[in-house]
Amino acid sequence: MLALRLLCGAVLLDLAQACPKRCDCSQKYGFQSADCAYRDLEAVPPGFPANVTTLSLSANKLPALPEGAFQEVPLLKSLWLAHNQIRWVAAGALASLGHLKTLDLSHNLISDFSWGDLHNLSALELLKLDSNELTSVPRDAFRGLRALRSLQLNHNRLHTLADGTLAPLTALSHLQINDNPFDCNCGLMWFKTWALTTAVSIPEQNNITCVSPHLLKGTPLSRLLPLPCSAPAVQLTYQPSQEGAELQPGFVLALHCDVDGQPAPQLHWHIQTPSGTVEIASPNVGADGRALPGALPASGRPRFQAFANGSLLIPDFGKLEEGTYSCLATNELGSAERSVSVALASPGEAGEVALGRRFPAKGAEAKGCYTVDNEVQPSGPEDNVVIIYLSRAGSPEAGGPVGEGGLGRPPPGLLLLGQSLLVLLFLTSF
Repeated sequence: MLALRLLCGAVLLDLAQACPKRCDCSQKYGFQSADCAYRDLEAVPPGFPANVTTLSLSANKLPALPEGAFQEVPLLKSLWLAHNQIRWVAAGALASLGHLKTLDLSHNLISDFSWGDLHNLSALELLKLDSNELTSVPRDAFRGLRALRSLQLNHNRLHTLADGTLAPLTALSHLQINDNPFDCNCGLMWFKTWALTTAVSIPEQNNITCVSPHLLKGTPLSRLLPLPCSAPAVQLTYQPSQEGAELQPGFVLALHCDVDGQPAPQLHWHIQTPSGTVEIASPNVGADGRALPGALPASGRPRFQAFANGSLLIPDFGKLEEGTYSCLATNELGSAERSVSVALASPGEAGEVALGRRFPAKGAEAKGCYTVDNEVQPSGPEDNVVIIYLSRAGSPEAGGPVGEGGLGRPPPGLLLLGQSLLVLLFLTSF
């Protein structure tokens, strides 16, 4: 009996020695816990036993959680960090806690959170992030949290929630997301529908309200009337509208991206040429073709001119501008993209030869196209190759204007670009 008492005493002594000085460690029912709450701690103290399963650091003065903050306690199942002064949680701060079931970070100042760390917490059942300064949640934030039952995001600064964010939470039964400054637009309509039809308990639904737009301020999301919303749709053509564009003489490639969607999509051009990739947030020029303030170059006319009406003009199109031109339209409901690959054939060069040399894969797929009187005549609906002959009266050396007041409106299949016969090969992707 004496030996047993001595052994227990030695174990308790080792346990006490392993516990940080300002914390209390104890073992009950085979579970090791560490209580460090209300100790005015300004950092996570070192020296915890490796078998700690419950750790409370609530009501301290922790300003942040750095990478590896809990590497000493990989067996943690409950971590309590409420009522601190935490502003950021670094990537890697929580990633090692694969056994964690409860995580409480409520009542802090968190605006920067390591959402990627949550992907490792597959055992998590309760996540409390309420009463913080979070402004957004990534669409894939909860990927892999299939055991999560309760999620609390109320009293933050969330403006929206992306469609699909909650989809991985197949075990979710309780969600608190009230008292956030939601922007009630098309991007949030999915959440209204989901909240009205889900079996998940959502308390205080009347406090899930709109802050913007102004006319909807204070309106509960559940009472919001349907909005005319649609995802982007894109059509890329080679006969753009050029109203208001004053073009300079020279060879010009003109594309037009016709976009539909509600709310109005943002248009972006992605251009891949032999010399590299060019990204353009449209528009980058005004109606006169000159660069907008803040666009590059700072003055003059850019090499690629993206107009507000969806037109893209390359005034000096040549070999260096060959490549693939893609327009991407994005709004709150999604995105759509269309592309066209363009090759310039020398005068007298057969279109099929040029096509096979520049785009061998596409050349093999093509069924064949031909032209009659400058009108494109695909041989069948399966064709995705269009050969366009381009010409204009007068030479570029003449320096005269291209038509009255600019390029004007060419007939279908014809763009006025050069005195010599040129061939442009368009490979459209759908």
